[in-house]
Amino acid sequence: MRLFELLFFLSNIGLFALTVLLKKGRRRIPVFVASGIASFLLVIHWTVEGYRVQLFFSYCITIIFLAISGYRYFKKTGLKKIPRFMLGSAYTAIAIMLVVTAGLMYAFPVFKLAEPTGEFKVGTQTFHFVDPNREEIFDKTRKGKRELMVQVWYPAQAGTGKYAPVIPDTRILRYMAANYGLPGFTLQHLKYVSSHAYSGAELSSAQTSFPLILANPGFGSSRFLHTSQAENLASHGYIVAVIDHTYNTFATEFPDGRITTSTTNDLFSPDHDYRTESGNRDKLGKVLTDDVAFALDQFELIQTGQIPSHLKGRIDLGHVGVFGHSIGGATAYDASYDPRISVGIDLDGGLYRLRDREGLRKPFLFMNSESEFERLKMVMDNHAYTEEELKRMGNTREWMDQVTEDKKLELERMRETVSAGGQFLYIDNTEHLNFTDVQFISPIFKMLGVTGKIGPERANSVINAYMLDFFDMYLKNQGGNLMKGPDSRFPEVKFVTSLL
Repeated sequence: MRLFELLFFLSNIGLFALTVLLKKGRRRIPVFVASGIASFLLVIHWTVEGYRVQLFFSYCITIIFLAISGYRYFKKTGLKKIPRFMLGSAYTAIAIMLVVTAGLMYAFPVFKLAEPTGEFKVGTQTFHFVDPNREEIFDKTRKGKRELMVQVWYPAQAGTGKYAPVIPDTRILRYMAANYGLPGFTLQHLKYVSSHAYSGAELSSAQTSFPLILANPGFGSSRFLHTSQAENLASHGYIVAVIDHTYNTFATEFPDGRITTSTTNDLFSPDHDYRTESGNRDKLGKVLTDDVAFALDQFELIQTGQIPSHLKGRIDLGHVGVFGHSIGGATAYDASYDPRISVGIDLDGGLYRLRDREGLRKPFLFMNSESEFERLKMVMDNHAYTEEELKRMGNTREWMDQVTEDKKLELERMRETVSAGGQFLYIDNTEHLNFTDVQFISPIFKMLGVTGKIGPERANSVINAYMLDFFDMYLKNQGGNLMKGPDSRFPEVKFVTSLL
């Protein structure tokens, strides 16, 4: 919660308390002064921090009180006597508005992302890439080539000025709200959430080059929802490129002002049988994997100067990693078959294209939520679902039998990959969205079980620590201590590689 909006809201509470508690003859001057203070704080709040819709009732209360108290003060006469029941109703309405405002401020805070833990300052830059060799298959309204927006975070020289906002493309916020089933105006305040990166800052001169990490958001997600992970890796000496997979994000804005939204959900329907659903997921997955290969092609062109950028000549293409969340984690795994990629991390994502090739023989980390691990454990234990369990899940026995068959193959692929130098672990009290910055948006998500019981700051620090340690081990030939087994600093992390 921001300072001036908090002071402004507290001034509203004080103003209301003075009106209710002071006797009628003694209210005139104190209420007028309190109204002036509240109005002054309102102006500062709007000027310095910017308005937000969650404080709408407080704005109204301040303006109404200022008008009424100003009239009484300068006229030195009271208004006509107001019937007690009307006065009581007005006080009740104001009290309700203040309670609602407090609830909205709590539910939708202007939060702060965790500070990156590395020694480098962080810069950021966004690229627009167009693949001339691929037709866009998810756009039904127009023909065109596959386009991607890719945001890069990198080690920077000491930055100047203000940090860049986490979400500079504010027009997409209404699509983001709709993605979570909220009214379009609900998340507009997120435009005030600041990153820890300087837009367009110079690349750090501390090293001649930096390893590259490509990252992939999940289904209906966005590059912006992995800002804290990208910033932290960049602060430790990595160039991190997060790919907005067009039409798989909740919204992507392009330089010409076009906004694309998610259409890939059209691939999935409750009317489909399991094999159709699985085939459509493989179809989507291939496009996402090809996006990674194409993005890596573009960074090779940046490295040689064929695409202008201050990253020219500074990307260590001999040490490339990849990670992703959900289907983006599966993308990280599938993309790792590319010989240019050395190592990868899957954050809570089930794999796709399982029958297309043999198991990946590269160092790979599978980091799961507790809930996803429990589902995998049921497969490992050959759990037989009861009719009641199937009804609760809304699935048929035939569907779950096919899921179990694929999950067993997935576990075999994971075993083969982990044997090449990886790990399989999960984090206690986490849910699927704890692996993104969604967990910071609202504490209500935790109450609803959308995110786990673990605090978002703690979940973020644990995930970042293990990601960094794994990439350091294979891309910098350092660290790796956390990969050796349980660590007292992170009791939430459970190593379950042996179960594979």
